[in-house]
Amino acid sequence: MLRSMAGKLSADIVKGPMSYVGRKVKLGKLGPLSEVPFNLKTLAGAGVIHPVRPDKLALTLRVLARWGASPAAGIAGAAINHPDEPMVEDEAGSLTFAEVHRRSNALARGLAAEGVGEGDGIAIMCRNHRGFVEATLAISKLGATGLYMNTAFAAPQLAGVVEREQPVALIYDGEFAGLLEPAAEAGKEIGLRRFVAWTDSGDQAADPALEDLIEAGDDRDLDPPDESSRFVILTSGTTGTPKGAQRAQPDTLGPLAALFSKIPLRARERTMIAAPLFHSWGFAHFVLGLSLSSTYVLRRRFDPEETLRATQESGATALIVVPVMMQRILELPKEALDKYDLPNLRVTAASGSALPGELATKWMDTFGDNLYNLYGSTEVAWATIATPEDLRAAPGTAGRPPRGTAVRIVDANGNDVEPGKTGRVFVGNEMAFEGYTGGGGKDVLDGLLSSGDVGHFDSEGRLFIDGREDEMIVSGGENVFPREVEDLLSDHQEIKEVAVIGVDDEQFGQRLKAFVVPNAGAELTDDDVKDYVKSNLARYKVPREVEFLDSLPRNATGKILKRELA
Repeated sequence: MLRSMAGKLSADIVKGPMSYVGRKVKLGKLGPLSEVPFNLKTLAGAGVIHPVRPDKLALTLRVLARWGASPAAGIAGAAINHPDEPMVEDEAGSLTFAEVHRRSNALARGLAAEGVGEGDGIAIMCRNHRGFVEATLAISKLGATGLYMNTAFAAPQLAGVVEREQPVALIYDGEFAGLLEPAAEAGKEIGLRRFVAWTDSGDQAADPALEDLIEAGDDRDLDPPDESSRFVILTSGTTGTPKGAQRAQPDTLGPLAALFSKIPLRARERTMIAAPLFHSWGFAHFVLGLSLSSTYVLRRRFDPEETLRATQESGATALIVVPVMMQRILELPKEALDKYDLPNLRVTAASGSALPGELATKWMDTFGDNLYNLYGSTEVAWATIATPEDLRAAPGTAGRPPRGTAVRIVDANGNDVEPGKTGRVFVGNEMAFEGYTGGGGKDVLDGLLSSGDVGHFDSEGRLFIDGREDEMIVSGGENVFPREVEDLLSDHQEIKEVAVIGVDDEQFGQRLKAFVVPNAGAELTDDDVKDYVKSNLARYKVPREVEFLDSLPRNATGKILKRELA
């Protein structure tokens, strides 16, 4: 939510709630003087800044002065300017900005009555629906810390996250009640309180419902906390317990303007967010939606045809996906695809994993040249953005750095390499990664962070990603480390040794393949191996192929030669 005064714009009073972590900043940082004209023009073009009635402007500025750049300010401002317009449309119906504002007020007070306060951690394990949105806004209003759990994680991983992060409350969908039992057990020592955000028939959750807290709560506006909220997105690490990634809030509106200059999102339009909201890409569009006062169109589970239907019926102008979702949509029968006309769709925004050039071309041939591919990570935020023009000219490109972002390709000595030559990818912008909640960070070079990838620029300055600096692969938008799966399978009583590599996959970008040497006499099947991984790790870490060997190729020092396996 950003709104300027009618008439003269002042860089001293205009600021927007564009924050992952919510530390308070002064209002009015439109960037260096040289950048102010570009930022103002871009934000005005997106409808982020536009004339406002004087009475609403006064109320909006008061909200910004009290709450700073935060999601709480975003919903409060939208409730002032668009009270009766829809904010969330999900399977349960529609909620207006004013309703969501009041409901999140009541939820914040209800959580406070349960002992949840400023600075406390609140874990959220929800699919895409109003409960996720309202819980996140309540966290902002409390000044708490939001911790977003991946719904594909296995029970041991979830328990590990709770043990490390020590949240005092857990908000979850009823379908995950059984999966979260080890996490609940891990949280007993800290008095973990549990609340159910959504239930279906057959769900076994017996904890209090968010709706009960909302109905019983006082929906008046709250006083701002002393410290703003923080939001932690979990990544998959080299161990079984995912890492929590923290990001600093940008100091200016430059990053917001830079993004809107490359991806033409516009204020007060409908956005179909198919990507999971707990994922950095989905969460980014939750935040962007607040700056644009967007209507979120949400469905709890991704279904290819339902996504098309909801996009068409809602009149959504933007569709937020990861590439595997595009693949599944395009795999629908022709008669299904032909049923849906998407004349309003101006932006298909993809990120989360590599976007094959063939997939990009096929999407644009089917739905028009509306595809924008963002390359980045939870740690470095965005690095490059490929426009439809880029993807037509050079299918498979990750695009070019937007304004305010620096990308360098360097050799092992940290020296820039020539176009066409592969090197390590380093990225820098205002969306600085602060480090992992458990400690540690990324390699830094002259203030730029390593993306963990290797890649090259072409002669036109377009970036291409050639692979991972280490062995990490991205499968269906999720980071996977083969070593984690190897360590797990090595503990299996019927496995002598194992090696896991990443191989190309048309649907998921990449997939895991396991090479297993069984113990003598063992009767092990493909399904045995897959089920063992599935019971201990997230499902996207399950090898899709298993090949049994008598031995693994090794060099003279005993190191496994994975290049021969590949």
